[in-house]
Amino acid sequence: MLGQIHSIESFGTVDGPGIRMVIFFQGCPMRCLFCHNPDTWQREGGMQKNAEELLDQFERNREFYIRGGITASGGEPLLQLDFLLELFEKAKSRGISTCLDTSGICFRQEDPRYQRLAEVCDLVLLDIKQIDPERHRHLTGHSVFPVLRFAEFLDRRQVPLGIRHVYVNESLNPPESLQELGRFLGRLRHIKSLEVLPYHTMGISKYEQLGINYPLKGVPAASKKEAQDARRQILMAIQEERKKTF
Repeated sequence: MLGQIHSIESFGTVDGPGIRMVIFFQGCPMRCLFCHNPDTWQREGGMQKNAEELLDQFERNREFYIRGGITASGGEPLLQLDFLLELFEKAKSRGISTCLDTSGICFRQEDPRYQRLAEVCDLVLLDIKQIDPERHRHLTGHSVFPVLRFAEFLDRRQVPLGIRHVYVNESLNPPESLQELGRFLGRLRHIKSLEVLPYHTMGISKYEQLGINYPLKGVPAASKKEAQDARRQILMAIQEERKKTF
């Protein structure tokens, strides 16, 4: 089986624990207003690789991946679920740690392949773009409910979760949405981390090169302090919800 791969980062330090080989999958159904990788949207392009090629590349540098492993990112890896399963199952057979970085947008409860996926994921980094259904659709073009159901599905199967959320500004990330996100996360038992990332404008040049209109043109980058303040609001709501739930 061949996977459509956008690129490979051989020394990743922010996409899972330790030093990791990060495999960026080609193709994504989301059209997030703040996306900085529009070159990953289309399924076509990139390079074709099979699982053995990717794992052999990891093995050649295995001594450098201290407490690390492989991370499947994107794009959206779940668009190529069969290939992702083959890659992770073969990785586990070699004793390689696996991490999935995903939006969860492709999740379907009735698809039995997701049970197999849960069994071979050591960590899932789940990007929750927005919790409010209308704001999520405005921000991404898609419903938020597959994302939330995926979080609950993984939590029931005790898969460790790292949550990521991009903070743009108070208009796109109002306090009530941050608090609602916190209340949702407070009902999950297996969250290991929460990152709130400040929106940046470093992807604008890619849009220009591809001849695509940049959706947030004129919107300034968010500061680290704004992202930290947003994270504190989410954490407070998590703590309050856990007092009531557990």
